[in-house]
Amino acid sequence: MTILPEILFKSFWFATAALGFSILFNSPPRALAAIWLGAFITGFVKFGILQWVSPDAYVLASFLAALSIGVLSIPGAHWRHVPPVILAIPPVIPLMPGVFAYKTMMGLTRLTNESPDYTTTLSETIHFGALTVFIVLALALGVSIPMHVLRASSVKNLRFRLK
Repeated sequence: MTILPEILFKSFWFATAALGFSILFNSPPRALAAIWLGAFITGFVKFGILQWVSPDAYVLASFLAALSIGVLSIPGAHWRHVPPVILAIPPVIPLMPGVFAYKTMMGLTRLTNESPDYTTTLSETIHFGALTVFIVLALALGVSIPMHVLRASSVKNLRFRLK
């Protein structure tokens, strides 16, 4: 598979997973198309960065993907007449670092069983645990920063009374 069709393929299934989560969380039907489109863009950003920048840039790719959906959810919320959180959270759920969290827990389990290679197991466990924490922090910051920065400037019918 060449690079671009592979990224599009992964982005399609990424968006389908986000759509499944949004249906599971009972999102309004008028928001489903926007959620799918936003998740497709989010997946394209993540997999594009992992392919074109570095295959090990998980934190950067997750942050920029979450930042992209955070920025796109503000105008999308006005377009579909839903709160921005409804458009921002389901596309971020497939970004969660499940594999790294699993490897962290398996490393902790191996450490309690007194593995013969204690230093390697400890090093890998700390590495995957830190990677998990940083990815989750990147997702939280990537979604919340645009909500706080752009939200105030896009509120409809805002009137200031100056005396």
